[in-house]
Amino acid sequence: MQLQKTIKKKILQKVVFLDRDGVINRDSPNYIKNWSEFEFLPGSLEAIKLLTSNGFANIIITNQSVINRKMVSEKVLSYIHTMMKAAVKSRGGKIKDIFFCPHMPEDRCGCRKPKPTLIFKARQKYRIDLATSVMVGDSAKDIECAQNAGCGHAVLVKTGNGAEAEKILKEKGIYPDLVARDLFEAVGWIIALDK
Repeated sequence: MQLQKTIKKKILQKVVFLDRDGVINRDSPNYIKNWSEFEFLPGSLEAIKLLTSNGFANIIITNQSVINRKMVSEKVLSYIHTMMKAAVKSRGGKIKDIFFCPHMPEDRCGCRKPKPTLIFKARQKYRIDLATSVMVGDSAKDIECAQNAGCGHAVLVKTGNGAEAEKILKEKGIYPDLVARDLFEAVGWIIALDK
């Protein structure tokens, strides 16, 4: 009788969770409904390349209520993400995975940020050590999500909704570990932190 070996997945210790809209690409009050509306923010492709070349796994955690608003199908969202990942790859970066919540705030789901469910799903799938992970976002929900999930660090970027988020967080007494101009500046700090 042959004994089967149990293969345990290695624990991922260098993980950066990235919000999408306002961090990687320009956000829009009208939502991103197709690939032609998707515009990378300056420096974001270079930032993801730097993270990748420094051994970080990049996982996107994003609220996409555009699905339940019936403005975009999951098939179209999947296409946008496929094109985004291809563009990132063509510039030397890699997106390991994307976790999204399709619900609207009034749906009162269990997965919409600031709830930590999407990060917990990523942790379960990849055995992530959340204590060593970093969340980068442009909204108060992103920073609260990082804290709710037990991420080691949370970075607020001023692109997207960053300026408004800073005020909201201050009122709540929540402080990110860093407020950065953009993703590129945030990544410089993250890489230095890892040294």
